Amino acid sequence: MKQLQIFQIDAFTQHVFAGNPAAVCPLEKWLDDSTLQAIAQENNLAETAFFIPTDQGFHIRWFTPRHEVPLCGHATLASAFVIFTEIKKELKSVRFESKSGPLIVTRKDLLLVMDFPAYPMIPCQNPPKLLLQGLRQQPREIFVVKEDPNYYAVFETQEQVRTLKPDLHLIEQLHPYAVVVTAPGKKTDCVSRYFAPSYGIAEDPVTGSIHCALVPYWANQLKKSKIHACQASQRGGDLFCKLMEERVLIGGYAVKYMTGMISI
Repeated sequence: MKQLQIFQIDAFTQHVFAGNPAAVCPLEKWLDDSTLQAIAQENNLAETAFFIPTDQGFHIRWFTPRHEVPLCGHATLASAFVIFTEIKKELKSVRFESKSGPLIVTRKDLLLVMDFPAYPMIPCQNPPKLLLQGLRQQPREIFVVKEDPNYYAVFETQEQVRTLKPDLHLIEQLHPYAVVVTAPGKKTDCVSRYFAPSYGIAEDPVTGSIHCALVPYWANQLKKSKIHACQASQRGGDLFCKLMEERVLIGGYAVKYMTGMISI
């Protein structure tokens, strides 16, 4: 029987029991995909991140309880936190290779800043009826991006986003698409929520990757490059972002909740 170290990190928060919990499992070499998926299913968190060392840093992969995904922000932040605090404490930045290209995370005191790609939003001319029925409210606009399977529904007010009660059964039928809802914020520049039931995530508490598209959109709408974003889930979380041409800097805090060993 093999034993593996595992960490549970709350990302995009400075306090346990808030932000988005991610499991982080450092590996010496890759296990087979079915084992990685089984570990993620057993963890039953929105994401489990696995990484192995490479010549230039680490290679990272992310799994929901049901599927591998091409990009995940909070589990990348959590993985960097584990590397900075448990594995290579001398590092000031870490480079990950991933299915979405190279990702660099830099620490600035306690704030961890991820360098992610910027995704332009494309107006969705003919949104599916299931989406409109599943939202139960009429958004102002709906967008998609080429790089990831999400619908982005823009609403007029923060209250609409916070009080939204979508029909998750209908949203699940949009697979492989998940749904982002967003609006201007009151105390922050924007708010959002993220629903991905077909991936085993009814509502993700805080989602870094969707801000690859949200930050360019709100930077253009608000005519500013720095965006303070809030994900308005029950746990909630803050993201401190900056648009850098074709890249997005996504900053957040993280705290360790648990360290353990798993046996497979």
